[in-house]
Amino acid sequence: MDCAEVTLFSCHQVLLALPLLLLLLSIPHCTPQVSGIRGDALEKSCLQQPLDCDDIYAQGYQADGVYLIYPLGPSVPVPVFCDMTTEGGKWTVFQKRFNGSVSFFRGWNDYKLGFGRADGEYWLGLQNLHLLTLKQKYELRVDLEDFENNTAYAKYIDFSISPNAISAEEDGYTLYVAGFEDGGAGDSLSYHSGQKFSTFDRDQDLVVQNCAALSSGAFWFRSCHFANLNGFYLGGSHLSYANGINWAQWKGFYYSLKRTEMKIRRA
Repeated sequence: MDCAEVTLFSCHQVLLALPLLLLLLSIPHCTPQVSGIRGDALEKSCLQQPLDCDDIYAQGYQADGVYLIYPLGPSVPVPVFCDMTTEGGKWTVFQKRFNGSVSFFRGWNDYKLGFGRADGEYWLGLQNLHLLTLKQKYELRVDLEDFENNTAYAKYIDFSISPNAISAEEDGYTLYVAGFEDGGAGDSLSYHSGQKFSTFDRDQDLVVQNCAALSSGAFWFRSCHFANLNGFYLGGSHLSYANGINWAQWKGFYYSLKRTEMKIRRA
């Protein structure tokens, strides 16, 4: 083999190696630690990039807390609270309220992208929810608590957000729930199945009035609601109609709950 042939051979080898090199360069570095994330969970999540709390549980982390998931892909970590103890754990919490420290009376973009902190009150984001339910089949659990320390829950064996839509946002992040199981709370959510999500600045309900504005919240309103878990934190009984954190089948329209958690787990 002469010098020209060696040079040609080397160039050929470099060209063959380019795709691998570009792939290696495209792999994201581990995200710096976020406050509230368990260090060991962060390290492992950077390697395996879990989709949800089911994956994190499978990695051996079985304590309640904040972990990183990757519904948007390997370069976009999303902090989330994992409930690892309720009914066997593995729950990815997408809505959590317990003290009124975070305002939930917000516009469309906030509800689309998420707000708050996973170690406090927060909303995970409609786009994250859509991507999760697009990739896996989920059940939903809604945990409720009043100011007299009574608790109840409702479960739905099927939960998804715009599963068949080309554009979930254009579809309004439509809610689908089915298979209600009663944990004492009654069924206030099936009424909302098939409805688009509404905020005060994007009215997508079925009535002329803006249900999000009337109910001081944002939800999959119909005409208007039996559940308003993103309403005002009014601290128990209230005189105003249906604008607190209401779950009508349990406490009616004049009682704002102390604590709510909406969470999903693979079915």
